[in-house]
Formats: sequence, C-alpha cells, structure tokens
Amino acid sequence: MRSLYRLAVCLAAPLHAATLALGGRAVPGRRLSERFGFGAHIEGAPLWIHAASVGEVQLAATLVRALRERHPSLPILITAFTTTGAARAGALGPDLFIRYLPYDLPGAVHRFLDRARPRLAIILETELWPTLYRACRQRNIGLVVANARLSSRSARRYRRFGTLFRTALNGVQVAAQSVEDAERFRAIGAEPDRTHVIGNLKFDVTLPLDITVRGERLREECAPGRPMWVAGSTHEGEDEQVIAAHNLIRGRLPAAVLVLAPRHPRRFDAVAARLAERNIPYVRHSRAADHQRVGDAAVVLLDTLGELLEFYAAADVAFVGGSLVPVGGHNLLEPAALGRAVATGPYTFNAAQVADVLIECGGARRVRDADSLAACIGAWLRDASERARVGGLGRAAVEANRGALERLMELIEPLLADAATSRRETPQA
Repeated sequence: MRSLYRLAVCLAAPLHAATLALGGRAVPGRRLSERFGFGAHIEGAPLWIHAASVGEVQLAATLVRALRERHPSLPILITAFTTTGAARAGALGPDLFIRYLPYDLPGAVHRFLDRARPRLAIILETELWPTLYRACRQRNIGLVVANARLSSRSARRYRRFGTLFRTALNGVQVAAQSVEDAERFRAIGAEPDRTHVIGNLKFDVTLPLDITVRGERLREECAPGRPMWVAGSTHEGEDEQVIAAHNLIRGRLPAAVLVLAPRHPRRFDAVAARLAERNIPYVRHSRAADHQRVGDAAVVLLDTLGELLEFYAAADVAFVGGSLVPVGGHNLLEPAALGRAVATGPYTFNAAQVADVLIECGGARRVRDADSLAACIGAWLRDASERARVGGLGRAAVEANRGALERLMELIEPLLADAATSRRETPQA
C-alpha cells in the first residue's frame, strides 16, 4: 500500500506543480522549489506549525501569540499548502519563517527536514501525510495533530488504506476537538494513550483590540446610514443564491448593501462579471480609494485578502459561506465573537461542532436556499433588537467554550522541554 501511495503522489505532484507554473501571474508567490523541499537552511531548530490554508492560518495566529508570550526567543516556522494560506501566514509577523509544505515524496520531505530541522511539529486539523510523518518519527521529531477533526466519511476512507495511516500515526500525539473525533482517530490507528480531547481551538479566537472601532469607522466611510450585511467566503454556486437573496431583501429594504466576499481570489473577476451581467450596481473594494462611500451601489465586492473580519465588524449581520453548497462551511466564530447574528446553510460538516453550538444556543440560524436566506437576513436587518439578542447569544457561546488553547499548551510544553533536552544531549551537525 505504501508503494501505491508513493506512486500516486509521484504522479500527482508534477501535475500540481505544472498547474501552479502555468498559472503564471494568476498564482503569485508560488515558490515551486519549496514544494520539492528546497529552501534556505533555518537556524535554531524552530517549532514548526503546519497550517494548510487560510482557516488553519487563523488558528496558527492564535497559537503563535501564545507561544510568543511563553517562549519569546523560540524560532517559529509556518508552512502552508495553498498560496492564499502562505500569503496570510506571511502577514502574521516579520520574525516568522514561512515555507510551503513539501510534496509527500521521500526526497522532498527529507530535503525539507534537512533544511528546517524542527524541534517539534504541530499539524493543524486533518493533514495526514504518511511519508512526512514517518520521516519525523525516524528523526525523533515530536509530532502533534492539533485541533484534530475527522468525519465519519473520512475515517472510512482512511481505513481503506490498511496499515498505511495506522503506521503513520505511530507515536503521534492527537489533540482532538471532540470525543467523537478522538474515537475516529483511534479507529484509524492513533494510539489511545496519545489521543486527547482538548476542545476546539477556534473558540479561542482572539480579536484585535481595536476591531470594533475599525468596523465603526469603515461603516461610516463606506455606507453610512444604510443596512449592511456580509456574505463571507462564498463559493461557486453560492454567489448566485446570495445575490438572489439580496435582490429579495432590497424589495423591502431598497437601501440595503451586500458585502460579497468570494472565498478564492481566482473567482473575483468571475463574480464581478456575474454582477455586471445582471445589471446589479456594484463597486470593487480594491478599486475604491480609502474605503470611499459606495454611493448607490447595491453590492460591495470584497476582492482583497485579510479584510473580511473588519467588514464583519462593520456590518449588521453576516452569512458565512461554503454552506449553501456542499463545501462544508467556513468560520462562524469570527462574526459570532463580534456579536453579529450569523446565518449558515445546511452544509457545515467541516465545523459541525461550532455550528451545532451556535445554532443550539440561538446565536446562529440555519437557512436552506436564497428564499430562506433572504427571509432570515431581511428580518434581522429590520429588527435591531432581535439581531442584537441573537448576536449576544452567539458571543456568550464563544466565551463559554474557550479553553482549548490552554489545554493544547499543556500538551506542548513537555514536548518542547523534551526536545530541548534532546538537542543539548545530541551534538549538532
């Protein structure tokens, strides 16, 4: 099975690299050599955090802050797999090392580890790479899968690979989000005494201290006096439903403004074209000077990265995408932590625990389609007291479920101490 897996990766890696290379300017910052393990040597044996894409990078930011407080001189390396993830990681601070995760090929993995020489690896959520995990074990690099989650469907898929993933998980510490996630990891080979339930790190989201002030300023500069809602991280097939919902909302609230934020930058132009085809007055945020007022526009197309949180803070209510189409849903906690009433679609399997907590407490509402989305958002926009009540319930739920970060740090600290002892006892090359 290992040989078949390597063959599959050997075939897939060049295709992925070729896609990035042919993307040219459409895929900035692709640094293809890093995908094959090349890059400058990193001094000081960093703690290595892998955050596959934007969502995991947001978790990494929370973890980095905690590590900085306790270990201010500790070098930190962050790897990502997607270009958007790497771009977001690069914005976390100038003192971090940023690389792409190498393809799961023996040569690429060993070149990466030779150059990075991490003292400890922390893999966020569900990134299981058999070759990489095996290489870490061979080099006595401790490995933690943090905020680990695994759906029933994924667990069944992993079990079809026989001992491949069971062997990969030997010696790995698993810090699972829930009891169910922990049981599924044990079922695919995680060692019971190394599998822990710590809760969901996403509840420990830390908002910038000035985010409320920034949101108020943005609202005043952008759309003063107008009802405003955000549809964040939308996908293909979802934008159309959001736009249809906004048209329905404007039937009763003609001044309402939608901030539409597609998940992937490559789709910005396509969504702009769709708005133009439907003769919907819109402005592209990237072309607005200093958050100029939107005028008579019905839609603000948020075609920049890193500003969604500020728009959540500026808006009255929010819808979080990836949930009206079977993508699995994105981060509900940022708008909830800001006290915004949140709507989500039926597909939230990527963050089922978060969605369940917020919906059960009344801090979020599930919608099915454009009609129900319009009904939900429209009602909130017309009733300030009700949206404040719902938003308050969501914020209280976020506060009540914090604590996973501290439990993760309690797991990491002994591993860091062991790694430091091992480095002192082992002569460095």
